[in-house]
Formats: sequence, structure tokens, C-alpha cells
Amino acid sequence: MFTGIVQGMGTVVAVEEETQFRRHIVSFPEGMVDGLETGASVSHNGCCLSVTRIEGDQVSFDLMRETLRLTNLGALSVGDQVNLERAARIGDEIGGHSMSGHVICQAALEELDEAPNNRRLWFAMPEVHARFLFEKGYIGVDGISLTIGAVDGARFCVDLIPETLSRTTLGERVLGEWVNIEIDPQTQAIVETVERVLASRSAE
Repeated sequence: MFTGIVQGMGTVVAVEEETQFRRHIVSFPEGMVDGLETGASVSHNGCCLSVTRIEGDQVSFDLMRETLRLTNLGALSVGDQVNLERAARIGDEIGGHSMSGHVICQAALEELDEAPNNRRLWFAMPEVHARFLFEKGYIGVDGISLTIGAVDGARFCVDLIPETLSRTTLGERVLGEWVNIEIDPQTQAIVETVERVLASRSAE
């Protein structure tokens, strides 16, 4: 489980390509590898990945074909940065919202509104997932716990403060780029349960 509070940005220092498989080696910020062990879960742009090797501050992750299909990780190159969060532990402060690290889809950055000390980003999701969007609801964007500011069909916006912009990759995102999306698990469960109930009643 994760909280959506990014603990630091890592830099991709190596990429190893194989058939429908990738290995990323990421340089972690100072102190983030303390106590980290092989097999531990780390959120990597919002995608839960397992640590496969640790060499100093450089940590390796294996990416399978489903991960490459659903997320933006397959587009990363050496030098790119990623949002990192280690798995939450019992007793940790939950500053964001409960997140699983299971990316449901990607969304494209379609509109960017700059203002003093603010940045509003509009993203477009696949229509099939629009039913999970609610104004003031939670959403995970590249592993960051955010509150939806407004919804327009399959589009939604988030408003970012300077702290979020400086601590995460969203400060560098440009139009046309893709981000990983995780729907709030409680919202998804409620929506899908209501859909099933309504479908069963209509079939009677």
C-alpha cells in the first residue's frame, strides 16, 4: 500500500531491453535506500514494482509486458526522472489517500494553465474510465495523491501548489505527455457495485 505522497524523484541511469521486458536501474535520492531490501515494493510513477537488486543508491526494477502496456514506464529513457514512494508501514501518517500502485490507464496532458504560485493541469482519460471521475474525489497521477478540481466528460483537472511542483515530475510535464492514473479504490468499488446492482435489476 502507498499513500500518494512522493518521497523523492529518482533518475533512470540505465535501461536494459529484452523481448516484452525491461529492466530499469534508478538512482535513488540520498537516504531513500536506507533499510530497503530486495523484494520490497516501491511506487515508480505510481506503479508498484519490486526491487530486484540494490547497488549503493542504484536500485533495479523488472517491468513485464503488462506493465509496459498499461503505464508510461516503457517510454522512459536514461536521464528521465520518476516519482518514488516506498511502501507504507503500519503506523505511518497517511497524508494522501490509500493507493495500491495498480495503474488502471494513462491520461494525456491536454491543457496547462499557469498562474502565480499555481498550476492547473487538464488530463484526458479513456472514455471507459470516465465514470470514476468525481469533482473533489481522489485520484493518483504518476503516483501523486491529488484531488480532482473539476470534471468535463472524460477530462479532469488538478491544481498544484509550488511544493508539489518542486517535489514531483509534474512540474516538468508538457502538453501531449502521458501520466499514469490510479483510480481511488473506494470510488471504483462503489461505482462498480452500483453498476452491477442496476444491471441485475434491469435483467429481472
